Amino acid sequence: MTASYPALRMRRGRSSGWMRSMLAENRLHPSDFIWPAFICDGQDCEQPIGALPAVSRWSVDRIGAKAKEAATLGIPCIALFPNTPEGLRTERAEEALNGGNLICQAIKAIKDAAPEIGVLTDVALDPYTAHGHDGIVDVQGNVINDETVEILVEQALVQAAAGADIVAPSDMMDGRVAAIREALEREGHQNVAIMAYAAKYASAFYGPFRDAVGSRGRLKGDKRGYQMDPANIEEALREVELDLAEGADFVMVKPGLPYLDVVARVKDAFGVPTFAYQVSGEYAMIEHAAAAGAGDRDALILETLLAFKRAGATGVLTYHALDAARLING
Repeated sequence: MTASYPALRMRRGRSSGWMRSMLAENRLHPSDFIWPAFICDGQDCEQPIGALPAVSRWSVDRIGAKAKEAATLGIPCIALFPNTPEGLRTERAEEALNGGNLICQAIKAIKDAAPEIGVLTDVALDPYTAHGHDGIVDVQGNVINDETVEILVEQALVQAAAGADIVAPSDMMDGRVAAIREALEREGHQNVAIMAYAAKYASAFYGPFRDAVGSRGRLKGDKRGYQMDPANIEEALREVELDLAEGADFVMVKPGLPYLDVVARVKDAFGVPTFAYQVSGEYAMIEHAAAAGAGDRDALILETLLAFKRAGATGVLTYHALDAARLING
């Protein structure tokens, strides 16, 4: 029988710093983080993103140094997202298949500057389409699943050939993981992993990201026809199960903090590497709250990231990766 008060005093375990450290059930380490970085056109460019305080877009010639900085801090992987020039955005996202596009150039620059860090690339068409959707749109405005998947497969192959270590389909089209996995195997990219955005919700927290990749304001309608309903969790488990059956190596839940229940259910149900994306709106709320004096910025960063670990996340994509790593490293 478990002892009770006063024989058991739970505060004994909290009585000193060393005791709290010894008994901590979860810990943060820089290797828990993937750093999302935005790539822009031009030379020697840093473009601050107004909706994301302290976050910038970087030109290809500068992203190598940023990746080296991340690697030095102990961050294992960088995720890349392009701000495609306006003139290259088309109805069918042809620039996504250009082996010389911003993402492919950035992969090479990172591999040359910091071969010790992994590179994750986004497989989706919204940074390349004139209409802002993640796929090909028909005359009624519907995103066409199977035709989109064919293009996503080619996009993944282009990224793999450029040197991507992980391709991450974020489009939420049905069947895309199986098609990408088969193509990677066929083309000799057996070691390229797939991190599936398996449970990506149609969230209100994505606004600053759309500013960062230049897609805000061009979207006709919304993405609720392919991204998940925030009301659903059993559906998320079905999506994860399907993506794993199709060959995903890892899965992701997006957004992060408002969906920690989904992270926990996925990890408990499948026991696979499960990542969460602390998305742009979450990041911006922390920054604005700290700026308004609502809390200590460093403490808010570390506490929210620790919440992901407590929920069972293997790792977190976060714009706070560099700051968090510096805080942890001391």
